[in-house]
Amino acid sequence: MVMKAQVYSIDGRVLREVELPEAFSSPVRLDLISRAAISDQTRRYQPKGNYPRAGLETSARYRGRKEDFGSGKNRGMAIRPREVLPKGRLGKVKRIPSAVKGHRAHPPKVNEKIVEKLNKKEYRAALLSAIAATADAGLVRARGHRIDKGLPIVLENSFEKLEKTKQAYEALSLLIGQDLERGKNGKIRSGVRARRGGKRRPKSALIAVSGDVPLIKAARNIAGVDVVKVSQLSAELLAPGAQAGRLALYTEAALEKIAKL
Repeated sequence: MVMKAQVYSIDGRVLREVELPEAFSSPVRLDLISRAAISDQTRRYQPKGNYPRAGLETSARYRGRKEDFGSGKNRGMAIRPREVLPKGRLGKVKRIPSAVKGHRAHPPKVNEKIVEKLNKKEYRAALLSAIAATADAGLVRARGHRIDKGLPIVLENSFEKLEKTKQAYEALSLLIGQDLERGKNGKIRSGVRARRGGKRRPKSALIAVSGDVPLIKAARNIAGVDVVKVSQLSAELLAPGAQAGRLALYTEAALEKIAKL
């Protein structure tokens, strides 16, 4: 069954109806969307781990055997790995965790896998499913969005030509004014973040455009609003916090691009 949506003008009027791409008819797989969103998040993690040879690049070796040349036995000193000095002398203790500049006992391992990978076909299915979830009014409202219009909201192409933030805000206010106000009102964070003036702002609308258009810069300062090219759509943008159903607006040109995904 072909889904249809209303196209809105800059002044908030309904111009016509347009057929939606097949992506909006995809089955909504919440588990798959969640996995893909988490996969996107893990790609931003900072890799951590120590140098595998840290603290071990030294001449120090354990010489505790009685028959060993330069043995530390019966010298009234702790038998530990010590630096090798000329003529069999014993240097400073090195290498062990309790020694100065010794290696750590249990450091983070550099081979730990912190990125959750997803197959290309699986991620594509998750992306199409996340796009379909933006047309589900129940999921969108469950995320906390305030909307009184049919979903998805399709904008005429002239939206992409808006160059001023004031113009973009006024045009969007006619369509999703309540949700824009919700995006402004963040919660004060607790602890150190509060003292630094940090606020937790809810995500508002995601606007999908066809390419490098003036609207990307015009709307980037609107609280909670993200403007992204169709080629850069991701599961995390469509489902922030791995929760599907973000309020999304698409231009007519963007729908043509989505049809080719």
